[in-house]
Amino acid sequence: MSLKRRFLLQLISTACAGTLIGLSSSAFAADEAPDALIDRLTKEAIDTIETDKRVQAGDIVRIMELLDEKVMPYLNFLRMTREAVGPAWREATPEQRKRLEAEFKILLVRTYSGAMSQAKNLRFKVRPLRADPADNEVIVRTQILGRGDPVQLDYRLEKTPGVGAGWKIYNLNVLGVWLVDTYRSQFAQEVNSKGLDGLITTLSDRNKSNAAGDAKSAKAAKG
Repeated sequence: MSLKRRFLLQLISTACAGTLIGLSSSAFAADEAPDALIDRLTKEAIDTIETDKRVQAGDIVRIMELLDEKVMPYLNFLRMTREAVGPAWREATPEQRKRLEAEFKILLVRTYSGAMSQAKNLRFKVRPLRADPADNEVIVRTQILGRGDPVQLDYRLEKTPGVGAGWKIYNLNVLGVWLVDTYRSQFAQEVNSKGLDGLITTLSDRNKSNAAGDAKSAKAAKG
């Protein structure tokens, strides 16, 4: 993995880990402005990364537990999966959609887990929000400080109604790269050559391989 891509993953992991502590209540989340939400959650993420010894030690089980329980509820993950799969999503059966969402979730959680323990000594600065109060979709722009020149990190959020109402992240832009768009390009190649079932199999195989690698590393660490 190139240094640029490794740094990118570190930044994304820190950004998505912004909800590690979680929201204090659903009502508060529904009323909170999107830029205030990002500001608070990134600060909480940095605090967790700096103080949780198991996270610092790269404990994959601990990191995946935190991300799955605390981060995923505040992402619009269905939308992320749908947009990553692209036009082929419309052709997918309910079972295929379920499998795609499940495998994509595992892939992302493990990607963040692998980089999260390295995402230290970073500071975030939220830039002024340029949006109308009536907007249901916004971009919150932040800067990551602490390693050379500032790096811009953009969040796309949408305001969701009903149960769990509030602002939820559905895409990230780091170093000019939109996360979901990157996966869409990769997934399109798989779908074109192997179909939707082929994409599901590829994701499943990758996740199994990553899990086996984690198990091997954990066994080696125990001596």
